[in-house]
Amino acid sequence: MDLSDLNTRGLVLLGCGKMGSALLAGWLANGLSVGAVTVLDPDPSAWLSSTGVRLNTDLPPAPAMVILAVKPQMMGQALPGLQALGAGSTVFVSIAAGISLASIERILGAGTPLVRAMPNTPAAIGQGITALIGNARVSAPALELARSLMAAVGDTVMLDDEGQMDAVTGVSGSGPAYVFHLIETLAAAGEAQGLPPAMALRLARATVAGAGALAMAADESPAQLRVNVTSPQGTTAAALEVLMDQRTGFPDLIPRAVAAAAKRSRELGQ
Repeated sequence: MDLSDLNTRGLVLLGCGKMGSALLAGWLANGLSVGAVTVLDPDPSAWLSSTGVRLNTDLPPAPAMVILAVKPQMMGQALPGLQALGAGSTVFVSIAAGISLASIERILGAGTPLVRAMPNTPAAIGQGITALIGNARVSAPALELARSLMAAVGDTVMLDDEGQMDAVTGVSGSGPAYVFHLIETLAAAGEAQGLPPAMALRLARATVAGAGALAMAADESPAQLRVNVTSPQGTTAAALEVLMDQRTGFPDLIPRAVAAAAKRSRELGQ
């Protein structure tokens, strides 16, 4: 299965919010024919209507893939309408957080080829990362095609076991919110030290964005990059003494935050 199968048999996108729109834009830019795409969305955006895709119309009889991009709480309502495509040659790819393969299989049928994917919000600007895992019914070529579709919005990683998805949720799925909160609190701290609010926010945004870009581009590990910028007895060392405290700093806070997100992911999957 490859791009030609999608262009021949068709691709269905169920839900076209921010993530669905980012994916669709990437697919079309990478050569997927607009005529091969059917989008089902109750409130299509002006952009979606302008793309030329088949919108809110009859589905192809046996599409190569169906991408489930609705919110997790809407899956129970949306999936029954697709049961006729289950347990056949159509591969389903779900990006709904916390919804297990088994939960979807119970509705579509145990013989359904199914891939679970977890992208994150930087996918909106093509800078996301997606973790994927398939069930036993998915062929290697189909799983690779699913991976390439998700690669339209950033990097990808393949999981060995679905149980790892909860940890992925805690690290990369929910992780952007942790970084946004870091920017928020760093800016507030700068303001508390006398900077104008707009300047403090600009400094915080640029610092986090620049440090992230450096971490991606550098050969050194993040730990070594931290050492490189930390002069003994200097200002950074003084700050890191607070942040690296084993009881109150990042070594305590971040693992607890990731564990809380992973725990909630497991709860949602039950």
